[in-house]
Amino acid sequence: MRSLLTQAHLAPIGQMGLIVLTVLVLASGLVALLRRWRPQQDVSELVARVRSWWGMAGLFFAVLLTSNPLALLFFAFLSFWALKEYITLLHTRPADHRSLVLAFCAVPLQYYWIGSDWYGMAIIFIPVYMFLVVPLQMVLAQDTHGFVASASQMQWGLMAFVFGLSHLGLLLTLPLVGGSAAHGRTLLLFLVFVVEISDVWQYVWGKTLGRHKILPLVSPNKTWEGFVGGIASAMLCSLGLRFLTPFSLLETLLVSLLITVAGFAGGAVMSAVKRDFGVKDFGSLIPGHGGMLDRVDSLCYAAPIFLHYVRYFHT
Repeated sequence: MRSLLTQAHLAPIGQMGLIVLTVLVLASGLVALLRRWRPQQDVSELVARVRSWWGMAGLFFAVLLTSNPLALLFFAFLSFWALKEYITLLHTRPADHRSLVLAFCAVPLQYYWIGSDWYGMAIIFIPVYMFLVVPLQMVLAQDTHGFVASASQMQWGLMAFVFGLSHLGLLLTLPLVGGSAAHGRTLLLFLVFVVEISDVWQYVWGKTLGRHKILPLVSPNKTWEGFVGGIASAMLCSLGLRFLTPFSLLETLLVSLLITVAGFAGGAVMSAVKRDFGVKDFGSLIPGHGGMLDRVDSLCYAAPIFLHYVRYFHT
């Protein structure tokens, strides 16, 4: 890749790295002040969240500075682990075991299509071919009890956690977009930052001003105040990131609105999944956040919408 320093200016990824570093330093400083001003208040979860953000941000930027194959390998791991967390919660049958193997084998195959620049196969492999093959394998096991439930749950997991998240890889491999300096990596940065900062702002506004619940039976912590405040704050933040995109000022706001609402929808759907399984988090991989799925749930919805928007309007 080009050096991050060009003509005495940081390239977009470097500039974004400085922005994220500044945000994390400020967040760490605010947590330290809170612990000093209110020593009686338990802020252990907040401390764990901020520490985890340092690690996740560092890892993500390291991935962006690697080659496409290594970056795709990282995203394949995200999909694999997310699918694993989901499958672990399912009540599977002995007849499902070979189909489960097929499901996990779909992960490297999906990212192979992306890495080989076979967009058509990457788009239809899981929605079409895995949709046909997985239930057929279950039929060959000759156990019809619970067949529909098992086939439906497995295909839904593949669509959400492999197909949905693989759009991050598809976005990564985009060349220069729309005659601008934007490309796959800068657009990926824009998507991830805006969606994740929206989640953070929704958490902050919900904790401080939240009164009216949106989905009390699905996710009691989600409020209208958090939803509106978080999305509005993320949209404002996105204006400072236009240098990562080919978007105009108005389009930046509209795209940010689109992906933050999609991200909220993804989080709400995953909350319903956890509620159905009777768990608080999908796992404990990331301190303060839960499992992998608890961190990427918004991207399962936002990534496909963002990628296809960019491909339709800017390529």
